[in-house]
Amino acid sequence: MAPDPTTAQVTMTLAALAASGATPRPSGETPQQQTERIITGINAQLSDPSLATQGAWKLVWLALSEANANMAYIARSTNGSNEFAVVARGTDADLTDILEDLDVGTVVPFPESGSPKPIAVSKGAMDAFKRVVNARSIASPSPNVTLAQALTAALNSAPSSPQPTVYLTGHSLGGCIATMLAPYLQAQTWPKQPKFAVITYAAPTAGVQSFVDYFDSVPWVIDERHNNAYDLVPHAWADLDTTAGWYPSPGPQATEEVKLLIGAISKRTKGNVYVQPGTLCPMNTSYTSLAKNLVNKTTQDFLGQVAFQHANSTYLDLVGAPAVPSAPVVTDVTPTFGEPGATVTINGTGFSKDSMVDFGHFACPTRNIDSDSRITAKVPNGTGVVHVRVTNTLGTSPAVAMGQFAYGGPAPVVVSAVSPTSGKVGTLVTISGSGFANGATVHFKDKASDSVKFVSTGQITATAPGQLDDYQTVNITVTVGKATSPTSPADEFTYTGR
Repeated sequence: MAPDPTTAQVTMTLAALAASGATPRPSGETPQQQTERIITGINAQLSDPSLATQGAWKLVWLALSEANANMAYIARSTNGSNEFAVVARGTDADLTDILEDLDVGTVVPFPESGSPKPIAVSKGAMDAFKRVVNARSIASPSPNVTLAQALTAALNSAPSSPQPTVYLTGHSLGGCIATMLAPYLQAQTWPKQPKFAVITYAAPTAGVQSFVDYFDSVPWVIDERHNNAYDLVPHAWADLDTTAGWYPSPGPQATEEVKLLIGAISKRTKGNVYVQPGTLCPMNTSYTSLAKNLVNKTTQDFLGQVAFQHANSTYLDLVGAPAVPSAPVVTDVTPTFGEPGATVTINGTGFSKDSMVDFGHFACPTRNIDSDSRITAKVPNGTGVVHVRVTNTLGTSPAVAMGQFAYGGPAPVVVSAVSPTSGKVGTLVTISGSGFANGATVHFKDKASDSVKFVSTGQITATAPGQLDDYQTVNITVTVGKATSPTSPADEFTYTGR
């Protein structure tokens, strides 16, 4: 990154920081506790000189909406540029939920825009907008005030020169909300009239043509929507069907299941015609940025590639900004079964001294942070098979198959890797994972291998059986007793013939 970051690098970094602490701790947190954890995490990142924000921004206000549905924050520059950023996070959910959650089958008026003519947006976008503008902060630095009240106070204390600039930004649904916050704030009366700039990333559409006509008529100082050309989410809801033809070589191509899913989601508009506002700034048009391990024609690979293309980290890379510090990641735990009080080693990345551990919904009060990649913990009381997860001020580690713990046993059966990942019928495949036992059966899709050799609890070998189609990608599963390993891209094997 150049010594003088671009506006895109700064605003995308601010948008990415909104994901800090996005979910409550698995064992539970009050809204106050989660808000304070998010504030601590964002403050730490805003003071980091290695990011595109260069340590030159300070948090002014932050609020979570009810049920953690939305979050927004305000930051101001500290380098004399007299700049402010209003950043929306949007719904915390996976991609399918983002596309399904918004009620786009109904359009409603948007009088808060300040438009002299009636304009319409989706009911889902309007609900999200209202949650943001009505949310009140419940912690310092600006307790018990709304976004507009906090921005008024910040502008009131700002110098008159240079003229203040307010950036509206956000990634994903946060970007959609930002396009609604922009005209709403622009229509207000301010103690010192600022200039407004709108810069969004990966945003689905908020409204129909009337909304776009008004939005595009407003004299924004900057008006840009930055979209990865192969990100599915910005195509909602203008032209989502076009994504069913993705991805170009090397793939993955959409399966029939994916095409049906996209078609079903597209129909949620119920005939409403949505349009994207602003000036499009496309990136990755040649599809050179991709997850190279997710290219097989399977539903899991397609959805995995969609997630990669949409991720904050991918957008930061595309605009040339340094990656922001990520939440912890658990790679595996050992042992994977036992009783309460047993000692378990948790391996991963991004662990910090303030890291907290949960076994499912049970908090782990006794743990030792050995390093940024290892935690030793005593198993708390609990039951069943649970995911072990680590939380700090940056967020919570995702649930992973190799991070499961079974109270009382047996060990969870998991396939973490196969080698080779392709070959002809009869190829000997080494399967790595956990929970394997003598007598295990191995299936390639729905065909059982007739040559299985147990090596250890973490390794087994099997030869690839014939299929009706010997040119396809299949999942390899291992069954021990009544337990069968869950499928994932890690267990895929591609047949190359006989």
